Amino acid sequence: MIILTAAIVIVSACGQSSAEPDDQSPNRDSAQETNDNATDEDTANESEDPIENASEEADTQSDAEEETANQSAENEEGSSKSNSSNNEVTESKKDEYVQKLADTKEITEELEASDSSTYALKEVENERWDIWDELLNEIYGVLEEQLSSGEMDQLREEQREWIELRDESALEASLEYKGGTQEHLEYVSVLANMTEERCYELVEDYMK
Repeated sequence: MIILTAAIVIVSACGQSSAEPDDQSPNRDSAQETNDNATDEDTANESEDPIENASEEADTQSDAEEETANQSAENEEGSSKSNSSNNEVTESKKDEYVQKLADTKEITEELEASDSSTYALKEVENERWDIWDELLNEIYGVLEEQLSSGEMDQLREEQREWIELRDESALEASLEYKGGTQEHLEYVSVLANMTEERCYELVEDYMK
């Protein structure tokens, strides 16, 4: 009887011992599986990160290139507008002085002597010369701003030659009346006429 009881106790104990591992195994396997799955997901995420990063870098580079292209286009547009604006300024400048020539011509033609004396006529010619000479200097100043240094050097040389020709022509014309009352009148008249012609030449041939 004692032997039978001991045997039953031993068998019972063995049954409990073998059951415990079976109860714990599913949880451990599940946790391991979950851990394995998490590891697999981390690995997958790590393997995908370079692609995502590369994609982000590509997008960033594309955005930067687009921004650069837009900036370049804006600069070109601004440059084009600036050039267009400069052309409009120079064109309007020439138009402005063409109109000034016409206005000055009208003013000088309306000048009248107070009487028919040589002195009065000489006063008119002196005034006419002063008006055209003032406009000539103004035109010359505009050309100094418009022309290149090489073009301006050439114009200065031409202007010096023109001044010599003007003075020689005026003197030669006045000598026909040497000693007469019209000598100085003719001299000033030629100066006024040639200065008027030079104003037209500079605007038409040089002003842009």
